[in-house]
Amino acid sequence: MTRSIAIIPVEGVGEVRPGDVLAELLLATPAGAALQDGDVVVVTQKIVSKAEGRLEAVPSDVPEALAHKAIVERESVRVLRRRGDLVISETAHGFVCANAGVDLSNVEQGWVALLPLDSDRSARRIRDALRARRPELARVGVIVSDTFGRPWRMGLTDVAIGCAGVAAVIDLRGSVDAQGRELQVTEVAVADELASAAELVMGKSSGVPAAIVRGVDPSWLRDGSVRDEIVRPPAEDLFR
Repeated sequence: MTRSIAIIPVEGVGEVRPGDVLAELLLATPAGAALQDGDVVVVTQKIVSKAEGRLEAVPSDVPEALAHKAIVERESVRVLRRRGDLVISETAHGFVCANAGVDLSNVEQGWVALLPLDSDRSARRIRDALRARRPELARVGVIVSDTFGRPWRMGLTDVAIGCAGVAAVIDLRGSVDAQGRELQVTEVAVADELASAAELVMGKSSGVPAAIVRGVDPSWLRDGSVRDEIVRPPAEDLFR
């Protein structure tokens, strides 16, 4: 059966400050007030990092570029490539990304945003807070998204760096395709697909930090973990 999915921007969240409860901010918006059981809420890493206080001041007596470089080095467990000011590194989470996820965009001058310490845990906190405030949302899912580049392809896309209440990967191995052939290796990163779809209504500069994806397959609404399901173990990585 073909399913239709709706993507709804969550507007009106406003500026997020350390200590803010994201579930309350989301539910206070018109879209959040209409949140339904079975929806998946996608929130950007930036507002999660802000709410969790994962911000760091750049010393005023140090050039911004040098301070940024020092923070990137500290947040990296391994540097894989360098090109000018760009560093491709591995973070403690297991993510391979530009500049260890340290970001200057959409934060106040003189500050940088760091990745959440544990993005799966961040997603669980938001999901649990939504359920506590709206008990009927028993099967709401939450994805924390961030913007990553991709090897061998131009352009950026949003991916999931944390999830709760929604699968990170759906394993289709053993099922059959439209021609009746058994699928041998097909595992679909649905959390990444949902994060990327949500970004279409959030944008990069429109001030919309969250979106609701409605109509996902109910079988996807289960315990999920980006770290356990999506991050590829080094022993299985052919390119590191």
